[in-house]
Amino acid sequence: MKDEQTITAVQQRLLKSRQGKAKKNEFTGRFIVTVAAIIMIVATISITIFLATKGLQSFLVSGVSPIEFLTSTDWNPTADENPSFGAFPFIFGTLAVTFLSALIAGPIGIGGAIFMSEIAPSWGKKVLQPVIELLVGIPSVVYGFIGLTVLVPFMRNTFSGAQTGFSLLSGVIVLSVMILPTITSIATDAMTSLPSNLRQGSYALGATRWQTIKKVLIPAAIPSLLTAIVLGMARAFGEALAVQMVIGNVRAIPDSILEPAATLTTIITLNMGHTTYGSVENNTLWSMGLVLLILSFIFILIIRYLSSRRKL
Repeated sequence: MKDEQTITAVQQRLLKSRQGKAKKNEFTGRFIVTVAAIIMIVATISITIFLATKGLQSFLVSGVSPIEFLTSTDWNPTADENPSFGAFPFIFGTLAVTFLSALIAGPIGIGGAIFMSEIAPSWGKKVLQPVIELLVGIPSVVYGFIGLTVLVPFMRNTFSGAQTGFSLLSGVIVLSVMILPTITSIATDAMTSLPSNLRQGSYALGATRWQTIKKVLIPAAIPSLLTAIVLGMARAFGEALAVQMVIGNVRAIPDSILEPAATLTTIITLNMGHTTYGSVENNTLWSMGLVLLILSFIFILIIRYLSSRRKL
């Protein structure tokens, strides 16, 4: 009898000890997660406030006209008389490079995702997936260097309109290759996550594989596929080094895709080290960074909207 009571007491103590450890571990995990979330929120708000404060100084302190900054095509901040601060060519170059690269990489990435998830045998995905992940890990400077040594001479020798080889098209091609793995990976996950009963129901109704892909799977995954493209475009917005090496970095709007251009990121990286902190030119560069931040926020809102439309 005493032995049974002793065993029961020991079991109760062990149970209380386990419950105490579980509560302690739960509190520790919740504390770590909460601290990490607070750090992320504080960092995001701090960066936004700092960049907004610096970006607005050119308008509130230096007296630069916001309308001139956003619409003028004349950029000459170092002029002794009547310096001009028109950033529209760089905004145009950023949007043109981003949308054109998405126009190229989007169909290719989605096509690759469909091939890996619906057509290729199991060994095909095992081979293609590491290749795509390898492309993600290549540094942007390598892409830029390859574009500078291979793509730029090819453009110069092939197209008569590309006299130097540095052109908007060169930047678009390099950026398309860079964002292609992002689009392909996300699109592949979107296709593979579709419920299997969609495929089985389509086949049961007599549809072929291509009819199933076109009429059932792509419409079902279209919000996720669009999200993949938008995420690729969001990465393209912030790319500077690789594009800077092949686009030409001129201060004018190109008349064609074979002419040189510039983006907000390339102008910031080229000029930030040559400006005095607090000067008008330095403040306008911060304003360009603020424009990039606003564009990124717009793309994030688009991604959130597309994600909310997922019905599956």
